[in-house]
Amino acid sequence: MELQSFGDLPEKYADRSASRVSILPIPYDGTSTWIKGADAGPAALLEASANMELYDIETDSEPYRVGIHTELPVDEASTPEAMVAESQHRVEQLINAGKYVVTIGGEHSVSIGPIYAHAKAYANLTVLQIDAHTDLRDEYEGSKCNHACVMARAREVASIVQVGIRSMDVEEKQRLPEGGVFWAHQIVGNSTWEQRAIDKLSENVYLTIDLDGFDPSIMPSTGTPEPGGLQWHPTLAFLRKVFAQRNVVGFDIVELCPNPSEKSSNFFAAKLLYRLLAFKFTDGASL
Repeated sequence: MELQSFGDLPEKYADRSASRVSILPIPYDGTSTWIKGADAGPAALLEASANMELYDIETDSEPYRVGIHTELPVDEASTPEAMVAESQHRVEQLINAGKYVVTIGGEHSVSIGPIYAHAKAYANLTVLQIDAHTDLRDEYEGSKCNHACVMARAREVASIVQVGIRSMDVEEKQRLPEGGVFWAHQIVGNSTWEQRAIDKLSENVYLTIDLDGFDPSIMPSTGTPEPGGLQWHPTLAFLRKVFAQRNVVGFDIVELCPNPSEKSSNFFAAKLLYRLLAFKFTDGASL
């Protein structure tokens, strides 16, 4: 299955050999437990991206000029474990080819393979999670690769920092990273926590963004929307500081669950991806 390329870019900027960035779609929805449809997330994000202006005002830059190639999607969906293995293999190939890899999902279990691949490639790695949920169950519904287990798997290969959390099972409390959880109810509406969170990060950072980390008033189309979430400008201001102060080696954006009658979430996800590329490659503005 071939999907539309990100940004509908001219071939000069979408050519695989010349592109610095590889976007890897993983249209997998095998372990979601409520609202289904995240397997349509990559196609919806890519379709929406064709309608963005390619000049980014806040960074005064055009990130597409570094080259952004959209890879063929990961099509292994027989089991969560098989999907994770294939995703890890694909990401490792891209990293070894010198690409900066951005993964788009798909529900949150698609992040496990990319996290494993980046942990293998980069020493001293922290996984920074933007999310409504802790995702620290060791196993759920018979699988260790369930979307509810992502950060438990991440913690096996890296340190973790969690931002925007507002939902978890009581048994997950014992697995929380000490001092590494920034609860939504404590951080929404202020920025005093931001540098403390950044100070928890190691030199290399992998960023995983579950879109339900944002408030459903601005991001309604997710598999498990939770009230009381993060807002656009404060979150992007925080992430801009992260990119400026740490080496963000890759990232993913997951849990877009498209609603045919609500297109703004698709555009939100595409714009978020593009802005993060601006922070990584073309941000020349002072903080």
